[in-house]
Amino acid sequence: MSAPLLDVAGLGKRFGGFVALDGIDLSIAAGERVGLIGPNGSGKSTLVNCLSGTLINEIGSVKFDGTELAGLPAHQRTRLGLARSFQLPRPFSSMTVGDNIRVPLIYAVNARSHGRLSESDIATRCDGLLGLVGLADRARDFPRDLTQVDMRKLELARAMAAEPKLLIADEAMAGLSGSEVNDIVELLIMLNERGVTVILIEHIMSAVMRFSKRLVVLVSGRKIADGRPDDVIRNPEVERAYLG
Repeated sequence: MSAPLLDVAGLGKRFGGFVALDGIDLSIAAGERVGLIGPNGSGKSTLVNCLSGTLINEIGSVKFDGTELAGLPAHQRTRLGLARSFQLPRPFSSMTVGDNIRVPLIYAVNARSHGRLSESDIATRCDGLLGLVGLADRARDFPRDLTQVDMRKLELARAMAAEPKLLIADEAMAGLSGSEVNDIVELLIMLNERGVTVILIEHIMSAVMRFSKRLVVLVSGRKIADGRPDDVIRNPEVERAYLG
């Protein structure tokens, strides 16, 4: 049996006396489509921040593709192949949409040891990524010119430009209409079918259930369920967390 792509063991994080994460164990194989859910304050964002390197966990370990991540800053984790999108898109507002895609290609992909991309390679990959997310005709526009759903697509394209092995999509559908949510779900499924392991954090349960092959539930910093989505949502502890 091959080693997991992501292996989290006994992860713990405190903010003063508040326990945000309490002994989280999580193993994800390459190619999986995982939904991560939980009520507000359950620890989802804290977990993602510990995985991506913007927070430091006090206890436990995180291994990614066989590498222990302790002490590695966020940009080095991205270069290893662990990328994330943000709940609130954070493009470079003074750059065009196309140049926003260039940044991770230059500073993440070109920083790896397998050889640098030429300018023509970068241009080709920018065009391909923008076409993939439906923004092929917006390369010269600025982020301020985009609709909310197009901003979400740009955020995902920027994460994908780093050529991740694992993409964590953090509430990529918040505030979108039903048809726009469907567009993002289709995009994430397509990315997964192209070989990217995806963790989706989302409150829109219809989208989570459609996307996920596996569902993980956090409540009050603890993992309370992990398994097939249909089984997890019938778990009495999960029902109590959501329905009271």
